[in-house]
Amino acid sequence: MYHKSVLLKESVDALNIEEKRGGTFVDLTFGGGGHSKAILERLDSNGRLLVFDQDEEALANVPDDKRIVKIRSNFRFLENHIKFLGVGMVDGIIADLGVSSHQFDTAQRGFSYRFDAELDMRMNQLSELKAADIVNNYGQQKLAMIFKDYGEIEGAGKVAAAVCSYRETCTDNKIISTEQLKEALAKFYNQQTERKFLGKVFQALRIEVNQEIRALEDMLAGGKEVLANGGRFSVITYHSLEDRIVKNFFRQGKADGIFGTISKKPILPNEDEISANGRSRSAKLRYAEKVRANI
Repeated sequence: MYHKSVLLKESVDALNIEEKRGGTFVDLTFGGGGHSKAILERLDSNGRLLVFDQDEEALANVPDDKRIVKIRSNFRFLENHIKFLGVGMVDGIIADLGVSSHQFDTAQRGFSYRFDAELDMRMNQLSELKAADIVNNYGQQKLAMIFKDYGEIEGAGKVAAAVCSYRETCTDNKIISTEQLKEALAKFYNQQTERKFLGKVFQALRIEVNQEIRALEDMLAGGKEVLANGGRFSVITYHSLEDRIVKNFFRQGKADGIFGTISKKPILPNEDEISANGRSRSAKLRYAEKVRANI
């Protein structure tokens, strides 16, 4: 399986498709296509679904369906593509911000510390910046900022110092592989803490490689512009930084009178889903409904 969708029913239910089965919807993170498939099952023959993904391997899974428009792009450019295509306003937007199981489980993509592979982590393989460029070219202060802000790592300065010190011992003064990075940081974790600590380190690097926070902020702002009155925004996050951004964006939109109904608390996966898919454990779903044009 390319990817097992998280909070599938809950996130698609949040779009309230039944009242606009002939409308236009957007799946900003196609991945394995689980959310798109569920949306298509609820649309009628007049419905339309725009699917975004910046990963060519993901878009290879897009089914042959006349209702689908396929867009290879970072979702931060949502508004631009909607205007370019002349779509007008859309009736619902869904985004699952997690890394796909395929990306995690494909060793050569470099997303996981479980494999000895090149430090890559690019969601868009046409991009130039890799994780190896960050650990080798960023100074200690900038690395510390990334580890603190994006990984929420305690003692981020010491972690950054260890990376800078270790790379000086490497061939050509460069850390190339995931195993080298793990060795550089070996003193910070043990068998019990390895998963949590390395998960934070790899998350921080991945966010910087893919500019995920800026992309999320751009996507939310653009989505608000193209969402029709009565349209729904459904967003699944996987770490506290993302969740705070989405929560505050929806709350501010409600305060401004642009959003009406919003999820007061995040919707979480139940125990059955967590048992079947451990990667869903950290997922949080929030949604909002637009009620009037932007200020």
